[in-house]
Amino acid sequence: AMDGAPPSASPAGLSVFVAVSQLLGLTLLATTGAWLGRYRGGVAWHSPLQFNAHPLCMVLGMVFLQGDALLVYRVFRHEAKRSTKALHALLHGLALVIALVGIIAVFESHRTKGIPNMYSLHSWCGMAAFVLYLLQWLLGCGFFLFPGASFSLRRQYKPQHIFFGIALFVLSIASCLLGITEMLLFKISDTYSHLVPEGVLANTLGVMLVAFGLVVGYVLTREEWKRPPLAEETALSMDFKTLTEGESPGGGS
Repeated sequence: AMDGAPPSASPAGLSVFVAVSQLLGLTLLATTGAWLGRYRGGVAWHSPLQFNAHPLCMVLGMVFLQGDALLVYRVFRHEAKRSTKALHALLHGLALVIALVGIIAVFESHRTKGIPNMYSLHSWCGMAAFVLYLLQWLLGCGFFLFPGASFSLRRQYKPQHIFFGIALFVLSIASCLLGITEMLLFKISDTYSHLVPEGVLANTLGVMLVAFGLVVGYVLTREEWKRPPLAEETALSMDFKTLTEGESPGGGS
């Protein structure tokens, strides 16, 4: 492209898949709210309905917002890299806060009702996803958002950061699927096999969770949809490498 030319448009198909992901994500939230409102009595904090804040917060935080945070580098292709990093970290941080509210809700609900904690496969996978997600966020901020990490450390850690970002997104969706199944077996175990409306709605929610994960994963793994480095970012990267590694920008590695 010529100097001063406007940035190229998004690659063909990217906008469509991002739009589909957002439609699925909003439908996920609406379906979760409909399930809890229509069949589980709604959501309230200091009441027997406190538990219902858990599935709502986990779908919102650990699935929808986490997925959107992963898409930031595909959607904001021509904005300053530091601004994009900040938005990426902010969305992940917001997802963590909302997920923490959901975890507090289930622990307090269990304590009030005398139900034991951390015995099911859902709770093990869910807690692992949250703890590892928090660690991933802290490491990501330390390596990429705040100054101090050397160029070589950033370069070495980046593949791990990308892999665990996608892996934790998959684990979060899997934990939600386990949670939906567990909740249905607790609440409607006698009628679930008869395809009652609540079971069908919850199963549909599970299918949409999988669909959301597949669309986001597809966008993330299309090589030609990756965010291209801007010219000034390449120059800054070379300057940063020179300052932290003591190398000449034109020299070999």
